[in-house]
Order: sequence, then C-alpha cells, then structure tokens
Amino acid sequence: MSWKIWSLKKSPWVFHVNTGACNNCDIEIVNLLTPKFDVERFGIKLVGSPRHADALLVTGVVTAQAAPRLREIYRQTPKPCVVFCIGACACHTGIFRGGYHVVGPVDKIIKEIDPNAIIAYVPGCPPKPEAMISGVVKALSVL
Repeated sequence: MSWKIWSLKKSPWVFHVNTGACNNCDIEIVNLLTPKFDVERFGIKLVGSPRHADALLVTGVVTAQAAPRLREIYRQTPKPCVVFCIGACACHTGIFRGGYHVVGPVDKIIKEIDPNAIIAYVPGCPPKPEAMISGVVKALSVL
C-alpha cells in the first residue's frame, strides 16, 4: 500500500468547493467543524488549498460558470483524490435539473478529465452531518 493511500485513510484533509449550491449543504459542512460533531477527532481537516487536499467536498449543481473552476481545482489536487458529492444537487442536479445554467452533476464534470476518479455520494437535501461523516468513513474504508 502506498504512503498516499495510507495517509488518506488515516487523516484525510478536505477542500470544500461550492459549485452553485443554495448554501444549505455548506451550512451543514460548517456544522461538522463545531464541537458537537468535531470531525477533527477522526483526522479530517478542512484545508484552504486544493494542493494540500486529499479529498474534495463538492456541494451544489455544477453551473456553466463553475465548471471550469471545478476542473481546475480537481487538476490541482494530488492524486489519488476522493471527490465527495454532498447533497442531492451535487449527486444528480436535484431541483435544478433542466435549468439553463446547469452543466450537470459533479461526477459528469470530473469523469470528463479523469475517468478513473474516485467519487462518493452523500445524498440528501441537505444531508445531515451524521450522514456526511458516515459517507466519508465508508468511502475511505474501501480504498
């Protein structure tokens, strides 16, 4: 097992990307950092740069304006990088399906540039913090 995959399992550093969300998922992600849930006890740390991230937490449907930015952020992350689609909009465009500004769900954009990308889904509108923690733990356990 390479050191990168081992470190990803033990203490994943995540970078949060909002690609056009209504901010409900973002509020729940911030809730994860509070003492009530304290995800740092699992080694999960929110970082300020995609260059330091092991995983991306992506919220919202991908808009035409956000798609090039998401591609660039994904290119900047060291590989292997797990992409977590947080919320119904990120997973399958949710209530914004068919909108003039919608390019697609997150997995469609990421798979265009990396067909072997590791993508995990945490559905819900918005998903509860417990569901996000469970999704992260389950996804990292199969690496």
